[in-house]
Amino acid sequence: MEQTTREQFDRMIDRHFRFEAEDDVEGVLSTMVPEVEHDVVGSPTGPLHGRAQARGFYDALFADLSGEKVTSLRRYYGPDFVVDESLWEGTAPGTPFGIPGSGRRLSFRLLHVFDMDPSGLIRRENVWIDLASIMQQLGATPAAAATAQDGACP
Repeated sequence: MEQTTREQFDRMIDRHFRFEAEDDVEGVLSTMVPEVEHDVVGSPTGPLHGRAQARGFYDALFADLSGEKVTSLRRYYGPDFVVDESLWEGTAPGTPFGIPGSGRRLSFRLLHVFDMDPSGLIRRENVWIDLASIMQQLGATPAAAATAQDGACP
């Protein structure tokens, strides 16, 4: 079987991110194998399995966050995986991660580890989110954490 190239990986991941920015659940799911594993680290649901469970995640996500763009900052490649560090930009019309968004603008980093299927689709999406940045931007950061971020000791 022919190995997937970086360009093929990039096309699929960029397509996935474009659908996320457009809040297009069907589009996002079209980039994944039917038995996809979707794992947002720290999510109370744990890893999700299959497109139906991933659909539930994306329906909730797109109600809480309205993406405008995802910009890839760095990518690292292996024979069947890609690690992508990205910057997400948009607004929070809902209650992302249990925090009232009130339509505020957000910008935060994401780290994705994509395991790619030989078909070129995403087999596993592992997502690490900069939740501290989201909390700070939405005004939910405890005072001690905000002080520590400024370089001072509590």
